[in-house]
Amino acid sequence: MGGEEAGSRRTQASQRAALADPGYQAFLILRTGFVVAPMLFGLDKFANLLVDRPTYLAPWINAAWALPVVGLAVALAPRFGGWLVAGWLAGIIVNLLTIPGHYDIALRDFAPLLGAVALARLAQRYHAKRQSH
Repeated sequence: MGGEEAGSRRTQASQRAALADPGYQAFLILRTGFVVAPMLFGLDKFANLLVDRPTYLAPWINAAWALPVVGLAVALAPRFGGWLVAGWLAGIIVNLLTIPGHYDIALRDFAPLLGAVALARLAQRYHAKRQSH
C-alpha cells in the first residue's frame, strides 16, 4: 500500500502544479467558455432571447444541431473542437461581411476566433504533456 499512497500523493501534487500553471489556467478558461457559449447559443436559437438569429446568420450557417455539437466537441476533444469553433466563427464573420452595417460585429467576432485558435493550440500542448506522463 505504501507505493499506492506515494503514487496518489504524486498525482495530487502533479494536479496542483498543473492548476497553478497560468497556461493551463488559460486553457481551462477557454475550454469552459467554448463549451458553455455554443450550447447556450444553440438553446437560444429556439427562444431568440439573446439575439435575433435570422438577422445575423445565413440559413446555411443556422443549423439547430450545430451549436451544441460544437460545444460537445470542445468538451470531449478540445484539440479538434477549438479548430471547429474557429471555423464556425470564420463562417459567421464571412457571413457578416456580406451584410452592410454588420462590419463591427464581424470585427468583434474576430477576437473569439483568435481565442478558439489559442484553445486548440493549448489543448495540443496539454494533451502532449498528459501523454508523456
